[in-house]
Amino acid sequence: MKPVVIALCALAVTACRADETVGAYGAADRTWMLVELDGAPFEPRATLAFPEKDRIAGKAPCNSYSGAMTAPYPWFEAVQMSVTSMACPDLEAEAAFFSALGDMTLSEVSGDTLILSTEAGRGMVFKASD
Repeated sequence: MKPVVIALCALAVTACRADETVGAYGAADRTWMLVELDGAPFEPRATLAFPEKDRIAGKAPCNSYSGAMTAPYPWFEAVQMSVTSMACPDLEAEAAFFSALGDMTLSEVSGDTLILSTEAGRGMVFKASD
């Protein structure tokens, strides 16, 4: 009986863990549109959202995507990405978007602006679209 109680307690603590990701620090309940990538305007439409605890989702220039995001704020790490596989004229911009998103390690939310960056100087600037 004791091992079952211990297992249930451990499960309850894990299930009730507070969201410590960027989503809980002002990024949730909004859709973020990419406006700048590595200091240059980003013309194709690409979005990022935090639909639920520990998850990201959005639309790249061609495809929809989702993934896990469990790094505590201000850290950022997009992992376990799933991407649809549609072709479009913006595949080059999409490749740049996913490359950058995979490199980002830091996040900052300030009002209607979300900034993702790396220590090496790469950056993505998003604006809230709603």
